[in-house]
Amino acid sequence: MDETSRAQVDLIREAFYYQSRFDGTTMVFKIDFPITGDPRFPFLMKDLALLAETGIRIVIVPGAKEWIDSVLGEYDIVSEYSGSVRITTEDAIPFVKMAAFDAATRFMTELSACRVDAVVGNFVRARGLGVVDGTDFRNSGKVDRILTESLRRLLDLGMVPILPCIGWSSSGKPYNLPSDEIALAACAALGAVKFFIVSADPGISGDRQKLPESLRHAENGRVARLTPAEADDLLALNRRDARPEGEGPRPEDRALAELELAIRACRAGVERVHLVDGREEGAVLRELFSNLGVGTMVYADEYESIRSMEAKDIAEVLRLMEPLMASGILLRRSAEDLAEKKEDYVVYEVDGSVHACGALHDWGEFQGEIAGLATDPAYADLGLGRRIVRFLIDRAGKRSFRRVFALTTKTQDWFELLGFREASVDSLPERKRRAYDAKRRSKVFALDLGEASRNR
Repeated sequence: MDETSRAQVDLIREAFYYQSRFDGTTMVFKIDFPITGDPRFPFLMKDLALLAETGIRIVIVPGAKEWIDSVLGEYDIVSEYSGSVRITTEDAIPFVKMAAFDAATRFMTELSACRVDAVVGNFVRARGLGVVDGTDFRNSGKVDRILTESLRRLLDLGMVPILPCIGWSSSGKPYNLPSDEIALAACAALGAVKFFIVSADPGISGDRQKLPESLRHAENGRVARLTPAEADDLLALNRRDARPEGEGPRPEDRALAELELAIRACRAGVERVHLVDGREEGAVLRELFSNLGVGTMVYADEYESIRSMEAKDIAEVLRLMEPLMASGILLRRSAEDLAEKKEDYVVYEVDGSVHACGALHDWGEFQGEIAGLATDPAYADLGLGRRIVRFLIDRAGKRSFRRVFALTTKTQDWFELLGFREASVDSLPERKRRAYDAKRRSKVFALDLGEASRNR
């Protein structure tokens, strides 16, 4: 087989691997308006239609700022801004709605041409920004919540929901919302495994931005991947190098704003965020189905949102545990029990709220028990329990434990997927054997930490 044929086979293998991996998962695509007017826009929509047809659940959030500006200008309505936020007046909101839904309808039209059903709808509840520091934002608002059940019903039917940059209050008042905020809220509400930011921008490159010396990049200057911490460093470096006031924005400022959005998404629980140039044909497919990709991926540090439990977290941890304790999956614990073992527990925090927890108890003999695992059901798709377990395994290794174990009555398959193997009660440390409840008949699953390190 020649090199060209081998490369083609490798590409096919990669595509099948990633397709099977992402089948049934949810991905959110925020697509800026300039792409909508690009001649290659129909090809982008064909690619998204293909993803939907292969079993990936697609949600689209159209950006419409430039089109809203154009429509308001046509009707001689001047928009004022406070920072980056448009102050949407009562005179402007009808035209903002018209422009936002027109932009969204373009996506539905292209998807329909590909025989994929799509729905443009009022899936976002909003509330007004009100008056901030003396500025009345009128009909400009923020996301209150995403109507998750409606979206999931559509996704279950294989349809593509499209979320325009308009939200409604519970009384029916319309608000102009930033598409960035809608996309972030949709990612969190639906447990998106990937978030694509598709724009008319070449992205992050050493040719356009200053890069930290430690940051790896391709020969052509493209930065293929970043952790949120590395992205923070890149942003700080380029902000220090910003132009003096009055000289206007840099052309690369858009890429930096997208990078900032990617960092926020990662820290809200999205594992992978991809910045791609929508003008490049096939960019989304190449970014999704190949190891090298064509854009910039910001990937979350799985542990950066995990921290030690504090006294103020106990009530939230008990709230997470209560359904599992009621069903017998977890042993009953009280606030006093948690306070006594507070140093053993860790929590997964997103935007100031606790969404998962777990503990590592030291029973001596260089063995630790992983216990008290609970996850917010709304965040189940994010794999928070798996992240907590991996974090605790790492903690056990740092404390020179040789083995970790868990007792379970109903989740043995899940522990096996994480590499644990069934073990006997006799293999437990003596102190734990004395405390073992024979009536509960919990099964023991253990992981040798030497084996764990080999499997990483």
